[in-house]
Amino acid sequence: MPSPFLTPGVNAGADTLALLHLRRDQIMPTILRTYDDQNEGYSEGKVSNTRFGSFPHSTMIGQPWGSQIAASKVDTGSRGRKATKRKADDLDESTPGADEETAASFKQPVTASSGFLHMTYPTPESWTLSLPHRTQVVYTPDYSYILHRLRARPGCTVIEAGAGSGSFTHASVRAVFNGYPGGEPATKKQRLGKVCSFEFHEQRALRVREEITDHGLDGLVEVTHRDVYEDGFLLGDPKTGRSPQASAIFLDLPAPWLALKHLVRNPESGESPLDPNSTVYLCTFSPCLEQAERTIRTMRKLSWLNISMVEVQHNRIDVKRERVGLDAEGVRGATVFPRTVDEAVNKLRTDEQRAKRFRLAHMDGEEQFAAAKDDEKEKAAAAAAAQGPPVPVYNMGRLTHRSEPELRTHTSYLVFAILPRDWTEEDEQRCRQKWLSDIAELPEGQSGKSNKQMKREFKALRIKEEQEKKAQAKQDAGVEPAANPETKEL
Repeated sequence: MPSPFLTPGVNAGADTLALLHLRRDQIMPTILRTYDDQNEGYSEGKVSNTRFGSFPHSTMIGQPWGSQIAASKVDTGSRGRKATKRKADDLDESTPGADEETAASFKQPVTASSGFLHMTYPTPESWTLSLPHRTQVVYTPDYSYILHRLRARPGCTVIEAGAGSGSFTHASVRAVFNGYPGGEPATKKQRLGKVCSFEFHEQRALRVREEITDHGLDGLVEVTHRDVYEDGFLLGDPKTGRSPQASAIFLDLPAPWLALKHLVRNPESGESPLDPNSTVYLCTFSPCLEQAERTIRTMRKLSWLNISMVEVQHNRIDVKRERVGLDAEGVRGATVFPRTVDEAVNKLRTDEQRAKRFRLAHMDGEEQFAAAKDDEKEKAAAAAAAQGPPVPVYNMGRLTHRSEPELRTHTSYLVFAILPRDWTEEDEQRCRQKWLSDIAELPEGQSGKSNKQMKREFKALRIKEEQEKKAQAKQDAGVEPAANPETKEL
């Protein structure tokens, strides 16, 4: 099944994760079902209840992503329930297949008079905002920078230690995705991107594995329940398992320095989990400065290079137009208050004139009151015409920007490092034979020439050799070679 995170398609399908946008910062994830998998007993089938109404899944399945879904009238009490209490034996015997058979008997939903939401396909960013929190979450500003520094690209393998709530897992699998397992690769040398996630807590590991299955990421993400401090990062058996050959590593652990002993080229425990033919990039996620210092000391002992520490401080700025004035009455979000003293005085004068005309209407009759009212409308229209063409609503008011009220300035310290690949003398000789150097090798003891001079002499030597080869070829063909103008005697 294609994953909605990677290839969502045009319309929402059954058994697919969908995000229900209630407000800008309020998102509710749900799996669209054609049957009532939780046996809630609604006549309309599976229903998602929100503060803006009830939404049967039958009204969302098959709709284009981004559609506005209207609320429906459903019985949220006990009257519409079929069987609110069931025995444990009945729950064990129930299967999704049996529920699918009864899906056709569900009642057609009736649209409610008010209430709606927007249905969108999931992304790692929106999933981070709506996922159930089991541990500390790696937010978008952090994991976007981390994946950039780890050189995560389609086709590479990422090791994640500390899956937690699965926020970084979904972001990294999108970064390395270049095809689903089982499909025909574009070339013979193509490697499919993969994320190898390790989690110490058994219940969290099971929950992450269930989410990966529900989101269609099986084969792209492999979740393993293991203590990486002791057992390392091999897939399968900790001692005899296969190497993931990872080129990017992210450690979200309380003590990442204890796991670094397994992230070397030749570990004592056995096979290395690193890619032997590529440079490896590492990032650790530590909330305390003492953890980062100890991790850096261990990195230096294990030959990690280019060690640096970064702190990401994210600040969201809300930009909007703010309308203040008495003419903004009835406008959503506007402040109905005089901008200046003149506007307040004019408002008082207008109210006094209106009150005066109202008193005269009772004394002189309705005809004079209607005539005065028409004169007032004509004067207002003339004043509006004198001001010029009307200003569009989106350009009214003053453009303002404000920072978000809750500033999450610090999440953790990010420590980055690079481990170069092993380079032997055989590798050096093989590269020298494959990619010849343009710089001439001088005899031993000869010096005093700059690189520019050596290149010029080597270039002249190659030109002379090519001319001699051409002359020899013409001589063999029976053609007398032409005299070289440079060697012609004057």
